[in-house]
Amino acid sequence: MLENDRQDPFEDRLGAALRDAGDGFEADRASLVTAGRARGRRALLRRRAAVVSGVAGVALAGVGGVLVLPADDPAGPDRSRTASAASAGTATAAAAAFSGDDLLRELKGLLPGGTYGEESARGSDHQLGPATRLVYDDGDGAAAVGMGFARVEPGSARVRELMACPDHNMTPYDDCSSDRLPDGSLLRLYQGYEYPDMRVDTKLWTADLVTAEGQHVSVSEWNSPAEKGAPVSRDEPPLSTERLRELVTAGVWREVVDAIPKSPKPSRSAAPRTEQPAASGKSVGDTLAALLPEKLDVVAHGGQESEYAYVVVDDGRGRSLVQINVQYGMADVAGQLYADGETLPDGTRVATRQGPGEKAGSGVVMWTVDTLRPGPAGFRVVISAFNTGDQNEDATRDAPAVSMEQLREIALSEEWDRLR
Repeated sequence: MLENDRQDPFEDRLGAALRDAGDGFEADRASLVTAGRARGRRALLRRRAAVVSGVAGVALAGVGGVLVLPADDPAGPDRSRTASAASAGTATAAAAAFSGDDLLRELKGLLPGGTYGEESARGSDHQLGPATRLVYDDGDGAAAVGMGFARVEPGSARVRELMACPDHNMTPYDDCSSDRLPDGSLLRLYQGYEYPDMRVDTKLWTADLVTAEGQHVSVSEWNSPAEKGAPVSRDEPPLSTERLRELVTAGVWREVVDAIPKSPKPSRSAAPRTEQPAASGKSVGDTLAALLPEKLDVVAHGGQESEYAYVVVDDGRGRSLVQINVQYGMADVAGQLYADGETLPDGTRVATRQGPGEKAGSGVVMWTVDTLRPGPAGFRVVISAFNTGDQNEDATRDAPAVSMEQLREIALSEEWDRLR
């Protein structure tokens, strides 16, 4: 059962104390505090927006209304939450910061029994955002486990990207599911690999939760004590799909996201953004399909929410993957990407490459034409073709179905300027 669904005994006792105090009953302060230590402190502060002063067993001290709680609670973080007095005489609990130690303590409390190795964490007020990582061993081998926290805009393209299962043409994986939970949250569970080319057997399993309010919680685990550069220590990561679900949906993580300081809103006098919006993946894919040589049949297609698309074509001699990226803001890397290329009369930079594929397929070759239009927008179009329909599978033909000359013609087409 998830934490949010449990009945809270501390709240029941507190409610009874509030009612009894009005009838002159003197509650036993020590028993109230002791009974609530296991879980009540955190649940009370999360759920109660106002606390009435003068109740036996709860003390409000100081002009600012500081809610003082036991500092030796072994079941929760060693924090105090402040409350600001409202004009009506109530005190509203403010979201408390979580330190790195708090996050490590909460994570360990939610993991099955085991031992711990290397640990690191950032608190909720860190400029890079809260995160935590440790090496966990349940007895079957050491494994890295990490968590990250952020806010996202509900219903945005970023949420759709987070919740979408990868395309097998882009990322090999064993299993992936994306579901909506009863409370409106979205949950994605993924079982794949750290290296897309699978050159080593390091597995990566993840869980991503995005709530209806835009709280993003992510969990990652490996079958190795480090994401990269460490030998595999066990067959699979330690947490099953169900364990990952329970961990990522634990209620305390939503508190962590709520504690992240919000960025100040820009003033109305601020200059409008001049940043070029990303080209939609659909527009990129449609343009690519329209520019392909007529002799090619498109047998599959796909892509991402923005900037990237691919098609799988067949000229009668086997399938061939053709992928394309359209990016803005790349002018600052022109010297690195096109140093050995050519510059056309209109200022367009062009670089070409022919070499082995980037992923696991045996015998796969990759032919690429990379272009950068002149101007401050730094508009880049880079297209690649392969001698297989899937980079993760072996070559199915000697050469890609699209020649270098044809790739160059596609990349330099004026049709791409319509997306600028």
